[in-house]
Amino acid sequence: MLSAVSFQLHAQTFIQGKVTDRQTHEPLENAVIRQGREKSVLTDAQGNFRLSVRHPEDSLLISYVGYKPLCICAAQCCDDTACCTNGVCRRGIDLQLERQDIDLRTVTIVPAPHASFHTISQIDLRLRPVNSAQDLMRLVPGLFLGQHQGGGLAEHIFYRGFDADHGTDVNVSVDGVPVNLVSHIHGQGFADLHFLIPELVTHYDYGKGPYYAEYGDFTTAGYVAFRTADVLDRSEVKVEGGQFNSGRVMAKLDLLNAEALRRGQSAYLAGEAAYTDGPFDRAQHLRRLNLFGKYNTSIARTKLTVTLSAFESGWRSSGEIPQRAVGKGMIGQFGYIDSAQGGTTGRVTAILKARTDLTRGWLFENQAYYMHYYFTLHYDPTFFADDSVHGDQLRQQERRDIAGYNGRLSKHIYFDGGGDLQTAIGLGAQANWIGLSTLEHTVDQHVVLDTLQAGLPREYAMNGYVDENFHWGKWLVNGGLRLDWTGFRYLDYINPPAAGRAKLIASPKLNISYTCNNNLQFYLKLGKGYHSNDARVVIVQRGLDVLPAAYGADLGVNWKPVPGLIVNAAAWTLSLQQEFIYNADDGTMSPGGRTLRRGVDLSLRYQLTPWLFGNIDINYCRARDLQAAKGEDYLPLAVPFSSTGGVELKFRNGWNGALSYRYMIDRPANADNSLVARGYFVTDLTANYTRRKWEAGVEVQNLLNTTWREAQFETVSRMRGEAAPVDDISFTPGTPFFAKLKFGIFF
Repeated sequence: MLSAVSFQLHAQTFIQGKVTDRQTHEPLENAVIRQGREKSVLTDAQGNFRLSVRHPEDSLLISYVGYKPLCICAAQCCDDTACCTNGVCRRGIDLQLERQDIDLRTVTIVPAPHASFHTISQIDLRLRPVNSAQDLMRLVPGLFLGQHQGGGLAEHIFYRGFDADHGTDVNVSVDGVPVNLVSHIHGQGFADLHFLIPELVTHYDYGKGPYYAEYGDFTTAGYVAFRTADVLDRSEVKVEGGQFNSGRVMAKLDLLNAEALRRGQSAYLAGEAAYTDGPFDRAQHLRRLNLFGKYNTSIARTKLTVTLSAFESGWRSSGEIPQRAVGKGMIGQFGYIDSAQGGTTGRVTAILKARTDLTRGWLFENQAYYMHYYFTLHYDPTFFADDSVHGDQLRQQERRDIAGYNGRLSKHIYFDGGGDLQTAIGLGAQANWIGLSTLEHTVDQHVVLDTLQAGLPREYAMNGYVDENFHWGKWLVNGGLRLDWTGFRYLDYINPPAAGRAKLIASPKLNISYTCNNNLQFYLKLGKGYHSNDARVVIVQRGLDVLPAAYGADLGVNWKPVPGLIVNAAAWTLSLQQEFIYNADDGTMSPGGRTLRRGVDLSLRYQLTPWLFGNIDINYCRARDLQAAKGEDYLPLAVPFSSTGGVELKFRNGWNGALSYRYMIDRPANADNSLVARGYFVTDLTANYTRRKWEAGVEVQNLLNTTWREAQFETVSRMRGEAAPVDDISFTPGTPFFAKLKFGIFF
């Protein structure tokens, strides 16, 4: 709803209000309210805005990606036509934006704090096919994923010249709750997103670099933040089935009626069950079960949201196989060497969020969350390199409980002269109580030959930040300061006693943008961030820094050269104080030196016709170790060049679909580039026929049946019969041609 109030002050009219979705009544953040060609503002997280105009008859155009534009004036609300010329806006006018097909011609470039990429993210989420949580991550321009342990493990992340392992340098969150797990037995910052049901995600934002005061640990390459629906726009049941004994059932059910929604209440339940054997010679038996529920209610000036979710998964894995084994014909592309690999994992999460409108325009947000998590992995990347008799099979196990809090106090201040200031103060805390965390040398999964690591890690973190956004005319200046304190404690069962350590780090941020007009904007981003280290390493190996810092700069442009084309381009640099390398295969850490990454990003979104859209992302990076000799200074698996792109079709008769590609060039697998990880070019196809009450479609992964490698690593391994260990590339094969059908009912 848009509540409009006007009054005269110094020959100006002030319009303030709130913009929401007509169907769900949910506020629309970053909706554009534009006056003429030069003046515009954005709605805040609550959908609120305020704009000064000189005359009551001045027209304002309200627009949002994927919604029908709406024109209003100070006298009355108009129906997207000419505004009346006299009168004053009435109090309590009920205005809501109605959904429609995306039209890039209506997109406006405006000063947007921390939202340089918001338009691109919303376009991609509305247009590009999303069939899994992994597809959601791949929406981020330049971000690539690789699976190396059978589909149940968190994916390997490659982003902005980082082999970010499972999340070491990318901050991932869902509904404000961190996904990255600190001091995880399989890798620092482990970000497993398989608990997220993709059909529930209504918004996602991303940021590149360490420039955002709201995001702390692991925000070096950038952040990705997903938000699930508070209110369902419709209920749905979907069934999918395809090759490799693959099947999936998903349901999301609205529990309350329209009358409850008008009273500020909503509730829904959702669930997902999936199974696949995969293309491997040894069937994966990958199963996944997700349950999710959310309830919203309003009490006085407070909106309460309660979220409960549960996730469980189990699988078998063929693991990583040496390329020489395939080259010599010992096994096929989808073969295996050790059959006793796989794992189980799960989590239960509870979130309570309260959003209160205080007096004098202040907004107070409080969020508390709790999670119980478990993880077991059996894997064998080296086979007989260390133990030529029993083999090198390993088992990782951990359980943990996490409790956390996020608080934010904010206010939007408007100046009579036309400028505005958004101020926010944040406070957060998290405690990780990790039970017995072990790395064991095993045979047949359950027979333990030796315990390599065993102990009780504890990690506690607190943070506070101030974030200020000052907008005046064409300029927007954002300044922020973040403080993070992290405390580590580790009781080592192999080498007692327990020990602890703590550190405080300050991270300043400065972002400046100049918006020339509705079609052109330049921006400069400067900031410091960090990625924390593993508690075990902080205590045992003091040669590694506790909170290594990252320093970054971006110089970029947002541009609409023609009405249907959106361009984002940036040149950037990022320097790390210390790049640590965690080898999850044997539980060791290696301290790295100072590193430097420099690159160029380019993203294009183009609407060729009302029904045909195109997208392309191109990313270049040069990544080097500053303390290594020339020729030996490559950063393993840093991607020098990558590109994604495709076309999407949306016809009014219900037919829609997409054809897309992913390209990654060859990249160094070790420091001297003597081993090379092969690049790949993979295409995917999606086609659907959508009606008001149902949808049928087909999804094809790897349309051209390309032979490719999804994950690749330098590994010293030894197969049975080999005289000595061999330094070689081990890899996990990428999915071959894979087709599945899907059918959904809406109600």
